This record gives sequence, structure tokens and C-alpha cells, in this order.
Amino acid sequence: MRLSDFEYALPPELVAQRPASPRDASRLLVLDRSTRRTTHRNFRDIGEYLRRGDTLVVNDTRVIPARLRGRRRTGGGAVELLLLRPSGGRLGAEGDWEALARPGRRLPTGTIVEVGPHSAPLEVVGRLPGGRRVVRLLSGGTMLDLLRSCGEVPLPPYIRGAVSGPDDYQTVYAREEGAVAAPTAGLHFTPELLSRLRDQGVGLVALTLHIGIGTFQSVRAEDVREHRMEAEHSTITPEAAAEVNARRGRLVAVGTSAVRALETASTPDGRLQAYSGWTDLFITPGYAFRAVQGLVTNFHLPRTTLLMLVCAFAGREAILQAYAEAVRERYRFYSFGDAMLIL
Repeated sequence: MRLSDFEYALPPELVAQRPASPRDASRLLVLDRSTRRTTHRNFRDIGEYLRRGDTLVVNDTRVIPARLRGRRRTGGGAVELLLLRPSGGRLGAEGDWEALARPGRRLPTGTIVEVGPHSAPLEVVGRLPGGRRVVRLLSGGTMLDLLRSCGEVPLPPYIRGAVSGPDDYQTVYAREEGAVAAPTAGLHFTPELLSRLRDQGVGLVALTLHIGIGTFQSVRAEDVREHRMEAEHSTITPEAAAEVNARRGRLVAVGTSAVRALETASTPDGRLQAYSGWTDLFITPGYAFRAVQGLVTNFHLPRTTLLMLVCAFAGREAILQAYAEAVRERYRFYSFGDAMLIL
């Protein structure tokens, strides 16, 4: 399996720069896996393809304002930090954090960076593989509080400019802080649409997978089997697992992050177990799905693990054909783009 197998051409003007308004006004390409038939609808019509007893599983992670801008205390010079996760794993505790830094070559160990309106000092206390840094807040308090006070939501680099509202890059059910990127398949839902689906008899279950930077990193190994996913933390409560196992219909994951969490915590017979821990599950074509029977997803970048997962679920040729059709039909792509429903 070669990396070039997951390439496709996309006109740059189809990369969405703003979310649809209202959210469920986005378009929906429905793909039937058994027939490869595609249908073009609006996202608000998704209920017509779901049955009473089906269960939607959403990822309720909330994006933290993880980007900090500041200057070096000595010598000046602008610095940008993207805080990835606490080294100790506890989001709200004091302690060091892993970060991406720019310009990294000017941030050796011992550098002090001042951020925010009150020049809060951060010290670079270590280096990690991949050019990452370990940073420590020197003024007391927690890094999470600092991020809340002066951090920015880290939008993907292909989105130019800022969002118009603080919640534009959050799902309406975002609750658990910890992600550095949104589970974008969930951006299409509105409270009203979720209410209609519940009234229709569709179940709604939340799990948490804090999306890290690894989800969006390009795969560089030409043989994709050599790629290693960066681990992300996932939590499935006993109540969520019980509700999923008691369903009468299909299990439909909203987003690739929900798929990875569900497949990590599922037994070979498809039952879901409560889970709290890290997952580096890398799903590529040939993977035998245990639990997921349907998928709501956005259109993904070429050569990414996200596209490989979707190809694993529906077939590489079927997905690339659907993507080509979406390009012809002028769908909007990537994080703020339109959606697919794969059944």
C-alpha cells in the first residue's frame, strides 16, 4: 500500500474558509457502500437515512485555545507556541507541557518567552524528538488557566483568517476540554437537528477523544505501513458503553476520531467496553471493523491518515470516485466543508 494511492486533485477554491450558516445548511453526499451509489442532499436531511434504533456516537471533546504568541525575554523576537498536552497527562494540573515552537531554532533550553498582556513567563526546559519543546509556566497557576486567558484557538493552516465567533470551531455538544483540533464532522449538527433525531428514535451517545496534532500530520513514509500514529487519549464511560451495547439498530460514528475510539474499545464480537487510556490505532484498507456500521465524516486532505481510515471503511476506489464527484459538484472540502454519510 503506497502513499500515492491516497492522492487526489483538489482545486484550491474548494477549501472551505468559513462554516456553513446555519450549520446544517452544509451539503451531504450519501454513499451506499454496497452499491457505491451516491446521493446529493443537505445535511439537515440526514434523518431520512437513519432508522429508529440507530445510535449516533459523537466525540464531545472541546478545543482548547492552545496557541500562544509572545516574545523572547532576551533579544526579543516573536515566538509562537502550540501547546499540545501536559507532560503529566492531567490537563488542569500544574506542570510542564509539550509544545510546538516557532522559530524552534531560536528557542534552546533555558529560553524565557513572555506571552499575553501581562507578559507571563514560560521557560523552555527541554527538547523532544520532532523539534518539540517542553515548556514550564514560571508565574504560578496552571497552563490551562493561562491558555484560557490569552490563548487562541488553533485553526488548521489552510484556513486563512480568524473565525467570526468563539464557538465556530466547536461542536454544539463540545464539553470536555483537551483537543487541539475540532472533531469537524460534528460541526454540522445544530441543537434543533439533534432534537429531531432523538424524536425520531435515533440514540445519541458521547465519548471523548482529545484530538492531537498527530491526526493531521502528513504521512511521509511511502509505504504507509511504516507510519506510526501519535497516541491520543480517549474515554468511554460505562454508561456510554452500556447504551451502545443495548441499541437495536446500527452504530453510526460521527467523525474519524469516534471511529478510532470505538474500534479501540470494542471486543472481537463488536461489543463496546468502557475505556480510559491512549490509543494509537492506525486504520488502513484491509482493517476489519468490529463495531462501526456507518460513518459521518468530512472530506479529508490527500495522503492523510483520515483519508486512509475512510478508504478502509468504504473501499479506496469508492471513496476516490466519490471525492471526484464531489469536486465536480463543487462541494466544500476540509474542516469547514461539507459532509459525507457512508452507510
